[in-house]
Amino acid sequence: MGIEIEDKFDVPPDFAVPDLTGLAEATGPKSFQLVALYYDTPDLRLAARGVTLRRRRGGSDSGWHLKLPKAKGVRQEITRPLTRTKAVPEELAELVRAYTRGAELRVVAELATRRSVTVLSDGETRLVEVADDRVKGTSFQGDEPMVVRWREVEAELLDGDQRLLAKVGKRLRKAGATPSAAASKLAKLLEPPAAPSATLDDGTAGHTVLGYLSGQVAALLSQDPRVRRAEEGGVHRMRVATRRLRSALKAFKSVVRDTGELQEELQWLGTVLGEVRDLEVIRARYDGELAALPPELVIGPIRTRLCDDLAEREREAYERIRQELSGERYYALLDALDALVAEPTLAKAAAEPAGDTLRGVAAANWARVTKAYDTAQAIADPERREIAMHDVRKAAKRARYTAEALKPTLGKPMGTLAKLAENVQEVLGTHQDGVVAQERLLAEAGKARAAGEDTFTYGVLVGLERATAQRAHEEFPGVWTETCAAVRSVL
Repeated sequence: MGIEIEDKFDVPPDFAVPDLTGLAEATGPKSFQLVALYYDTPDLRLAARGVTLRRRRGGSDSGWHLKLPKAKGVRQEITRPLTRTKAVPEELAELVRAYTRGAELRVVAELATRRSVTVLSDGETRLVEVADDRVKGTSFQGDEPMVVRWREVEAELLDGDQRLLAKVGKRLRKAGATPSAAASKLAKLLEPPAAPSATLDDGTAGHTVLGYLSGQVAALLSQDPRVRRAEEGGVHRMRVATRRLRSALKAFKSVVRDTGELQEELQWLGTVLGEVRDLEVIRARYDGELAALPPELVIGPIRTRLCDDLAEREREAYERIRQELSGERYYALLDALDALVAEPTLAKAAAEPAGDTLRGVAAANWARVTKAYDTAQAIADPERREIAMHDVRKAAKRARYTAEALKPTLGKPMGTLAKLAENVQEVLGTHQDGVVAQERLLAEAGKARAAGEDTFTYGVLVGLERATAQRAHEEFPGVWTETCAAVRSVL
């Protein structure tokens, strides 16, 4: 797996690659033939989302290549060795299931490329590769194959830096190359349908809300392959996108209607992802605490119980996630999200100016936080009051997400409100996490004791967690008072 950073240029048939020796040591050009088969669903679902899947022969990187969207000019590429058969390897097919949703993958195009490569180096270090490509593209989308020919130049960053890549691009443009509008060779050959999206007037509440929802749907989809590969941070980011979507649908019900069932399915997906995320967090927490302790205080096989055992449970939970992400319920949820973005059921407020309408939504969501706080503080029993404070944390998170969604439209005040709500959320979260960590430690200590193991270090960790939770508990009243005063000046 790697991150591909490259610049693409369109050039005329008689283009001459300029002399690059002044930038670094240049080797080449070296020529060879590439033949790539591109796979997609019959309705080009991969291409519509900026995903490419190919089987390529020739050159130095023969094999299967899956390129996933990541950021402008940067894409994540996953490679696998060339197989004898032309059937897509199951591992790669799984990584695009959020896009294919069970539809068949078949060959949709072939690109035959005569490539001449010049490499810029510093000694043994390859810095930038410049590829001059003469391409014959064949599309299999119509009743008859369609052939298109063109020429292009790619400058790909290897082990150099962005400044050198920029200099190469400048020299190519001076020689007559123009930056390509197409994201890939395949995009020049095929015309995939655009990702579905409703069209609303700029400046309206509906335009703001649908833009935010569309961005979160894209964020959720982009993390799906990374979750399937158990990449670090993938579950967290996918879960956050899921929570943001659900929160937005709740907060903006005066703009987008009839989303109750979709909210329930997003809650289900959040639960599916939650097991792994909770295990990741608690394992990292214990690992950090044990690493910070003096070695003489770490007694017995506590690392095995708290870290290795949790890691094994993570692996088992990831397998359960993969099963759910390959099921019909998940595909139906993704279809529903596409429909939400393409054809939302809009309320009257969607056509109103964004400013006053959505500022009122932000204020109402903060009012939910203060109401939850007042309700919790009115409870006499300490244990029940602590449970009720969890509702304050959830309300603060929703207020934060709502304000973040509105920041691009309503500006700095929403950014301030989001930060204030996050402060409340984090202090309450620190207290809650400390309480949960103590409960888990006590349970594991009981197992260790039953096995005849020394439980001294468990007691040390419980003491640390109790102190952390207590500090957050004592800090919160001051944070709450300061936050409420600051929110009044914002709203």
